[in-house]
Amino acid sequence: MTKQLIKQVAHTCIFAQDLAATEAFYRDVLGIPKAFDFRRGEDWIGFYLDLGARTFIEVFRKAESSFDEKNQINHICLETDDLDGLLAHVRGQGVEITDKKLGADGTWQAWTKDPNGVKLEIFQYTENSMQFGARGGVCQVNW
Repeated sequence: MTKQLIKQVAHTCIFAQDLAATEAFYRDVLGIPKAFDFRRGEDWIGFYLDLGARTFIEVFRKAESSFDEKNQINHICLETDDLDGLLAHVRGQGVEITDKKLGADGTWQAWTKDPNGVKLEIFQYTENSMQFGARGGVCQVNW
């Protein structure tokens, strides 16, 4: 067997029209702490969010950025151990999020967007999630 060269995703970078609103969303709505800021001189140009386990989201200000369904990268998926609690918290913050549904891969999921339109899928793995069962099988989808 060949040694695996890549360990994990280190970070995903997103662009934000409004850094303060983006930081507040990830901190207050999703509970993700900020690790550090990026500055160019005195100009605040971005920040790192700490997802734990050496995984981060990197955010940079880019006023002209926008999401399009034709983008090669479509969404970020974040894991939770309590999807019901997260749904209640997010809705309590006045943010729209879909109801949870069981995906074809056996994992609970819900969808929301950050203030910049970045699509976020929230996962809660189950004992039947294909990601941890017999890998290499086929996940039949109906969408």
